[in-house]
Amino acid sequence: MVFKWKDAYCCRITGIDFQHRKLFEIGSRVFEVASLKDEFDHYDEIVKILEELKAYTVYHFGYEEELMQKYGYPGYENHKIEHDLFIKKVSGIERKDIDGAQKETIFEIISFIADWIAGHILKTDMAYRDFFLARGLS
Repeated sequence: MVFKWKDAYCCRITGIDFQHRKLFEIGSRVFEVASLKDEFDHYDEIVKILEELKAYTVYHFGYEEELMQKYGYPGYENHKIEHDLFIKKVSGIERKDIDGAQKETIFEIISFIADWIAGHILKTDMAYRDFFLARGLS
């Protein structure tokens, strides 16, 4: 599995698409760590990835939620719940014994990002695309 941006992920709102691409970059780095066939300690890399993932989501979700509130998006509440659950999931991964379960943690992050792309970006985020485009966002 490689995290590669495709046109299908594009919601045609420049700021959001740019930010979504960042998630793909993070996913690709996680995949690179998972692909290493070594016995080295990757704890620092995993922690750094998790910190970046959390910072990214807080920034990106804030950006989306601000637009939703500004334009009165009717699905705001449910969308925010999904965002909050994502942040809780990342925080939960951070609280685990990452050092003792590095491979498991890496694969959990990969699975989580892949599920988020398929379930949130391709479904939930696409639900607001026409709403925002109709209001002149692009």
